[in-house]
Amino acid sequence: MKETPENSLLPVGVGPWEGPLPAGDQWDPELLAAGDTRNVVDGYRYWQHDAIVADLDSRRHSFHVAIENWQHDLNIGSVVRTANAFMAKEVHIIGRRRWNRRGAMVTDRYQHVRHHPTVEEFVEWADSEGLRVIGIDNFPDSVPLETYELPRNCVLVFGQEGPGLTPEVHAAADATLSIAQFGSTRSINASAAAAIAMHGWVRRHVFGQGV
Repeated sequence: MKETPENSLLPVGVGPWEGPLPAGDQWDPELLAAGDTRNVVDGYRYWQHDAIVADLDSRRHSFHVAIENWQHDLNIGSVVRTANAFMAKEVHIIGRRRWNRRGAMVTDRYQHVRHHPTVEEFVEWADSEGLRVIGIDNFPDSVPLETYELPRNCVLVFGQEGPGLTPEVHAAADATLSIAQFGSTRSINASAAAAIAMHGWVRRHVFGQGV
């Protein structure tokens, strides 16, 4: 495998495979011949798309992520990208089906995304899967994310930039968590909050670092 030089016509990734072709069903003949410029880690270079998804499916974590989408929130793409990085089981879009995929940087091709038209349908689905609904927002009854023991099987729910979680999600959540802030702003970006919460789950359940 040869890294593509910076002045190559290929902007990122690797060029055509050099040497004997590798054995295995995961390899993509076209990528081996032409090079691989996709936004994937080196371990997945030259792999077929379906093979990558199958490998991820065998290792995904047990937490899910959901975000409300009543006003076509531009943060959803970034949330999907971060969910892929932390290997969330699924991302759930509550509300409008259409969302801006630009911020996902094509990671939505490797991340399972499910749509729920209403909060009620989403909550029913979570209950049927045995997942605790954990809201992330600054409410008077919120407890600090930093000291809360995130359950292994849960779905972290985020509201839209500005209005935050709807009253329906707030009422349905097993708990609502706030993220500690020390500056002058009232809130932080929804995609940033999602990254912090997901990393909190990873610290606890992957690295065994409790609260």
